[in-house]
Amino acid sequence: MNKSKHDYEWWDYSWNPIVGCSPVSEGCENCYAAGISKRFKLPWGTPEFKPERLMEPVRMRKPSRIFVCSVSDIFHEGVHAEWVDRVLEIIAACPQHTFMMLTKRPENIYRKIYEVTAERACRELGGGDYLPNLWLGVTAENQARADERISILLSVPAAKHFVSVEPMLGPVSLAGFDGKTYRPWLDYHAWKVAFDWVIAGPETGRRARECKPEWIMDVADQCKAAKVSFWDKSHGEFIRREYPREGGK
Repeated sequence: MNKSKHDYEWWDYSWNPIVGCSPVSEGCENCYAAGISKRFKLPWGTPEFKPERLMEPVRMRKPSRIFVCSVSDIFHEGVHAEWVDRVLEIIAACPQHTFMMLTKRPENIYRKIYEVTAERACRELGGGDYLPNLWLGVTAENQARADERISILLSVPAAKHFVSVEPMLGPVSLAGFDGKTYRPWLDYHAWKVAFDWVIAGPETGRRARECKPEWIMDVADQCKAAKVSFWDKSHGEFIRREYPREGGK
């Protein structure tokens, strides 16, 4: 487990029972995890399972927010169903913690968590049809990815849904008409019920692409208007704003 070293992080600890990933969209261009992997000669490209790390959350008594697979994507095509099951078993065994899964591949979420096959028997995850301490989220680095991914996320049962607009590569509207299709789930009166949390922040590192302060402030204003929790991950470069103080509803 890695403890957060910065107060702008939205998680307390990161937990990586799976490592390795591959680029899928614009937000992956300057991936911090790929850089770390190259620097320390760690696995990359094809996900790898680290079963020796599974029990780490069990040893922690203090309730914490845990970012699952911060250096991978648990819904990557290369992640085996058995690995996901093992991770879910630990989450179910640790109700004191809140686990947060973030993906750029929402089209794989339902299949990897809920799909029943001959090899995977139907199981009760908890809370009816979802784990009550598991949040599911998508990265929406620009408007195109927001339009593409958010609707898929909201179609999957979860205790809470969240959206990470990071790295923020352009202005993002979470409400209204995108010029082609009206999406009612993004209307203020609809998405304030559908969403539980929104994160926004700039890209970091030497090759960070531009993120204008007004882009983040606009998302913060959208969340405030819709009474949706917002976390500003601006690394102290911009004005910190959080609404309300606690993440989630």
